[in-house]
Amino acid sequence: MDFKKDASAGYLANHMARLFALALHDRIRPLGLAPAQFMTLLELWEDDGLTQKDLVQRLDVEQATMANTLKRMERDGLITRTENPEDRRAQLVRLTPKAKALQEDATSAATGVNEEALSALSPEERQAFVSLMSRVIGALQD
Repeated sequence: MDFKKDASAGYLANHMARLFALALHDRIRPLGLAPAQFMTLLELWEDDGLTQKDLVQRLDVEQATMANTLKRMERDGLITRTENPEDRRAQLVRLTPKAKALQEDATSAATGVNEEALSALSPEERQAFVSLMSRVIGALQD
C-alpha cells in the first residue's frame, strides 16, 4: 500500500492547519498577539477565571506549553493569576481590561481568515466541512 500525501486526511489537515496558523498570525500580530495566546484568550473570553489545568484540557496542549503561554500573557498584561478559593494549589487565570479590549479586533481577524480560507465553498459546503472536521476531532479525542 502506497502512502499518498495528497490523499492523506492527516497530511492535508496538518498542511491546512499550518496555513491557517500563518494567516492568523499575520492578522493578529499587529494586536500584539501570538496564535497560542489567541487560542487561550478564546477560552477565557468565553469563560473567564479558568485554571491552568482547565486550559490544558480545553486546548489539548502540554502543561509546560500552557505554563509558558500564560507566563508570556502575564508579562504582556493580558492576564492576572489569583488564588483559587476552592483549591489553594491552583490559580485562576483572569483577563485584564487590555485583553478584554482586544476581543472584537482579534475575533474579527480570525473571522477574516476563515472567510478567506473557505471562500471557494458554498454556505452548505462550509457547514458540512466544519461538521465533518468536528466529527474527526471528536474521534481522535476519544
